[in-house]
Amino acid sequence: MTNRPGLTPAEPPQRTDARLNRERLVAAAREVFAEAGPGASLNEIARRAGVGPGTLYRHFPHRSALLTAVLADRIETLCAHADRLLASENADDALEQWLRAFLTHARVNQGMGSALMMESAGELGFDCHRRILDVATGLLARAQRDGTARADLTADDLLQLVIGIALSTAHSDRPGQPELLLDLALDAVHGTPRRRK
Repeated sequence: MTNRPGLTPAEPPQRTDARLNRERLVAAAREVFAEAGPGASLNEIARRAGVGPGTLYRHFPHRSALLTAVLADRIETLCAHADRLLASENADDALEQWLRAFLTHARVNQGMGSALMMESAGELGFDCHRRILDVATGLLARAQRDGTARADLTADDLLQLVIGIALSTAHSDRPGQPELLLDLALDAVHGTPRRRK
């Protein structure tokens, strides 16, 4: 069979079992990296995914490739959550819910970026900061249009506040401190004290 002029052969679809193995590995890596950090055992990740180490290395030939896949997966999940919240009725609640999700994301992913730079770094395939900034901008702009968020704030201001909270409470043994600090930041966003839940 010959190809028609000007056309290239279609890339064969990834085999179903290979795709499922990759998805299992990324899901297991999310858990293990969250528990033990970016230096966690790759053998433990393979064990939890229910595959052998050889299967892991076929999909992810070095640690940075797996770290990249996990970080990309987490960012896409976070941004998909923002897309759903943009369709909700209450812009104020949508912004608050996403900032809480972003705080969790920032706390869980501490060390992931530096670990990627130290490895033979893979590529995310997109600008992760730009992706997050874009969805934060959309949520904030909607709250500002509704008059529930200060007009002088930028999305970058909010992201820096939340990252600062994540970094400053990384080794805190005080329960609920990150959430309390985020509540205080949200007071500033709205210009009025919010009721604590």
